[in-house]
Amino acid sequence: MRVIAGTARRLQLKTIEGKDTRPTTDRIKETLFNILQPELLDCTFLDLFSGSGGIGIEALSRGARRAYFVEQNSKAMECIKDNLKFTRLMDKAELLMTDALSALRRLEGQKAMDMIFMDPPYGQELEQQVLRYLKDSSLADQDTLIIIESSLETSFSFLEQENLPFEVVRYKKYKTNMHVFVERKEG
Repeated sequence: MRVIAGTARRLQLKTIEGKDTRPTTDRIKETLFNILQPELLDCTFLDLFSGSGGIGIEALSRGARRAYFVEQNSKAMECIKDNLKFTRLMDKAELLMTDALSALRRLEGQKAMDMIFMDPPYGQELEQQVLRYLKDSSLADQDTLIIIESSLETSFSFLEQENLPFEVVRYKKYKTNMHVFVERKEG
């Protein structure tokens, strides 16, 4: 796994061994960041379920002003720290070693994030829990883009069923998973 573009371009990133994390492949990461690139410069980026930190590091490398990395696995957090030091991006990062909902509560009251990315473990409905929390949060406003990496089987019908103030604005499907782009509804 490597940084695709920007100041840390071509640098190899560490990943942790085992099946505790599921790193986004370089090809999928490149496709995602080609979509996000116009909005990345000087943005604030929240990387929930960070794993090895590859997504947040890519955002910083491509011009994000600040990235928050949220990961509760201690081995993964050490990996994120090593990767941030290696890419010389540590000064633009804030690390929170906790679960996603605790991290959101800790960050509450800050200005809204420009982008929130999450790649939760599949099949545990963690994306639903995060979106339920963000419904009334200062961290996601009309201009926040939320990107969820999920399995192809994940349904987002809960947004309407629970009358959450979010809507899917785009799906990008790959062979085994997809990125779902969500924004707060107008009005």
